[in-house]
Amino acid sequence: MERLVVGPLATNCYILKSGAELAVVDPGGDAEIVLARAKELGGNVKYVIDTHGHIDHIAANREVIEATGAQLLIGELDAKLLAHPDGNLSSLMGMRLTSPAPNRLLKEGDKVVVGEAEMKVLHTPGHTPGGICLLASGYAFTGDTLFVDSIGRVDFPGGSEGQMLASLSRLQAVLSKETELYPGHGESGAFGRALLVNPFLGSIGVSV
Repeated sequence: MERLVVGPLATNCYILKSGAELAVVDPGGDAEIVLARAKELGGNVKYVIDTHGHIDHIAANREVIEATGAQLLIGELDAKLLAHPDGNLSSLMGMRLTSPAPNRLLKEGDKVVVGEAEMKVLHTPGHTPGGICLLASGYAFTGDTLFVDSIGRVDFPGGSEGQMLASLSRLQAVLSKETELYPGHGESGAFGRALLVNPFLGSIGVSV
């Protein structure tokens, strides 16, 4: 697993390699850095996967897709954000950014296979209506739903505190303490550590 911190909002972009295939998760900027590292790792970039449709997670979609021919995957309820600068919040940063259309819309329970790695899609609204987490054996990409020590904002258009709390409860039900969290911002860490340091998990009654 490779983590690259990209873009002006220090987004975690991950490159997952399994066998001869790669997936780029949340290419939020600095396309040249992402592409250079993918080339160093070798293999075919099969997918670009957006955990949600905000600019800091999609800004390099176009460059990575055009350079690699990768297919674009995103949660079905966030797909519309890709083509709308107000929805993806790029307009708030003085830009009118759009992304290529997705090749596949991800729904609850879908499987994403990269080489020998299989990830299950969990629909986790709250930060955005169509935010997703990707659960695999021993790790999870949690986007801006869950950070080790905090959670994503719920005050952007489409955000919902109630949905966020429900999503956190669902994650707590499926993650083991040993599961490594790969969040959209900040450091990675075991879910067991998040249970100790994240006050938002305590607010939903999660116990260690």
